[in-house]
Amino acid sequence: MKFTKILKESLFLPQKKAMFQINRIGMDQIMIYLFILFMVTSLPELISRLTSWSGLGGEMNIIFQLIYFFMFYYLILSILLLGVISFIAYLGKGIVRLANRKLYYGTLWKLTACSLTIPMLIFTLFSFIWSIPDWFLFIFFIYPVVLLVRMVFLYPQKRFR
Repeated sequence: MKFTKILKESLFLPQKKAMFQINRIGMDQIMIYLFILFMVTSLPELISRLTSWSGLGGEMNIIFQLIYFFMFYYLILSILLLGVISFIAYLGKGIVRLANRKLYYGTLWKLTACSLTIPMLIFTLFSFIWSIPDWFLFIFFIYPVVLLVRMVFLYPQKRFR
C-alpha cells in the first residue's frame, strides 16, 4: 500500500533517498495521506467529544455529534493545516532562490507535507495522555521549517550553461 510507503519515507526525512522517493509519489496520494494523518491527529478530540455528556452538543445523538465534529473541527483543522503547509512551502521557495537550488513549489509542498508526520504523531500521542489545546499544534511547525531548510540544501544546485 502506498500510504505505508509514504509514512515510512516521511519518518526517514531528510535523507536523500526518502526525499527522492516522496518526489516520485503523486500529489493525490500525498493529499489522501495528509487527510488520514489529520484524522489520526484529531482522534483524541473526537473521543473526548463523544465521551463528554456536557458542553456544546453534549446531549446530541452520536450521529449528529459526528457530523458536528467533522464540520466544525476536522474541516477547519484541515483547512488551517493545508494553509500552513502552503505557507511553509512558499517560504521554502524563497530559500530555494537564495540557495540557487533546483526545486519547484510542488516538490516543496510534498516535502513539507510529509515532514509534518513526526510532529503530528507526537501531538496525537501527547493528546491521548494530557489535554493539549489545539493551538499547541502550531508550535510543531518549527520542525518542518527547519527540516525543509535542510532538505533544500541536499538538492543539487542549478547548472548554468
